[in-house]
Amino acid sequence: MLKNALLFSNLALFERLNAKITHYLRRSIFQQLLTVSDHYLSRQDSGQLFNILSTESWRTSEALQVAIRVIIGGCTVVVFVGLLLLLSWPLTLLVATAMLVITGLVRLITREVSRFGEEAVAANGKLSMRMIEGLSGMRTIRSYGRESYEQARFDTLSHNVSKIYFQLNVLTLTAHPTFEVLGAVLVLATLVISLSQEWVSLSTLLIFVLVLYQLQPRIRVIGNDYVKLLGLVSALEAVLAFLDPTDKTYITTGYQPFAEFNQAVDFENVSFCYDEESGLALNQISLSIPRGKTTALVGPSGSGKSTLINLLFRFYDPTSGKILVDGQPLTQLSIPDWRSHIALVSQDIYLFNGTVFDNIAYGRLDATEEDVISAAKRANAHEFICQLPDTYRTAVGDRGIRLSGGQRQRIALARAIVRDPEILILDEATNALDTLSESLIQEALERFSRDRTVIAIAHRLSTIEKADQIVVMQAGQIVEQGKLHQLLDKQGLFSELYRLQYNHALSNR
Repeated sequence: MLKNALLFSNLALFERLNAKITHYLRRSIFQQLLTVSDHYLSRQDSGQLFNILSTESWRTSEALQVAIRVIIGGCTVVVFVGLLLLLSWPLTLLVATAMLVITGLVRLITREVSRFGEEAVAANGKLSMRMIEGLSGMRTIRSYGRESYEQARFDTLSHNVSKIYFQLNVLTLTAHPTFEVLGAVLVLATLVISLSQEWVSLSTLLIFVLVLYQLQPRIRVIGNDYVKLLGLVSALEAVLAFLDPTDKTYITTGYQPFAEFNQAVDFENVSFCYDEESGLALNQISLSIPRGKTTALVGPSGSGKSTLINLLFRFYDPTSGKILVDGQPLTQLSIPDWRSHIALVSQDIYLFNGTVFDNIAYGRLDATEEDVISAAKRANAHEFICQLPDTYRTAVGDRGIRLSGGQRQRIALARAIVRDPEILILDEATNALDTLSESLIQEALERFSRDRTVIAIAHRLSTIEKADQIVVMQAGQIVEQGKLHQLLDKQGLFSELYRLQYNHALSNR
């Protein structure tokens, strides 16, 4: 009873430790994903990151379990070896030498385990990437009739993973029978040699063989676990490499509290490049964005408009130059404080797989039901939400797939409104909508934007015409800046863009 009570306590303690380690690993990996810079994440394979979080974290936990078993088994072996030395040190040396030879043979047979472990990590990463792309691009796959093509690509990667793990597991399994057979030979050899050489008495020999018989399974388990550990080392290395902060960049928060936006955001000779190969995305940008005014950013694709917004959010820091908020360097401000004063509405809407209420309240986690409904009304979303099966408790599906584009956009706007930001950023917020949806959102935006600082990346005439200042960008530089009539009089790039947009609007009527 005592033995089984101790055994149960040991197993329960081990499982608790394992659960804590697994949770700690998953939490640390996700925390790393949340804190590492966008610059680092943009250069990583999302499939590999997903694989590290979903698969390799479990295999790392398994590796730690195996390592603990090896340590415990090693301690037991030390005790048994001590007993054998007390019984007969010549026989013990003979057995130890034989065990080293057996271990060497097993390592020789299983020398490819580490390589297969590395291949397993890489293959899992590719399969995870295919899963992510398959789920995210399902509509594109179906609309182009590429189901068979995608199935074939998935089958190839899945078969490769199965093949690698089969080879890895077969190699791992060879350790057990090898130890079993060679261990039996060792016991028999020990008996024959001892009796023929008369090194010990028969009674001592029987005790020695009994202890050796108890020792052998533990050595075999250590050998098996060691081989298994070799196959898991690559998973452990992948996780530890991702958690290692030395080769990663982070956007570190400042410690200056930020309570209220009073004057302006100033860009002073700001330059930025994503990497050395791509060159400068922004080149010596100087710009003042005054409080309470609407600033429109206009220009062809790749001119640096979105990069300017990324720097304003501090997703990245400038390569050179500085950004000042009310005269204070942005890098000195607390990031949570600063971002709490900003809200973004873009054409690339992300809704979480929850309810309408949850997605609106995400803008302010302490929002009450009245706050959410009020925000929805101001976003012209309340009417259609009330027509949904469960109104505000209706599940929207993955990325809001159960809603139309205009509905998703209005929920995103309600999410921004409930946040009550001082700075509202619009990134082509109505660019991909039908006329009715655009009209509803535009009306809501006009009401909400009064007396707020608005920064709008815009192509639509309605946004451009009502802006207090228009900033025209090209190839990472500001080429024109002013009010609408001033820029039209210059007959420059803006005038050309405006004319093309105006002609396009007329042709659609």
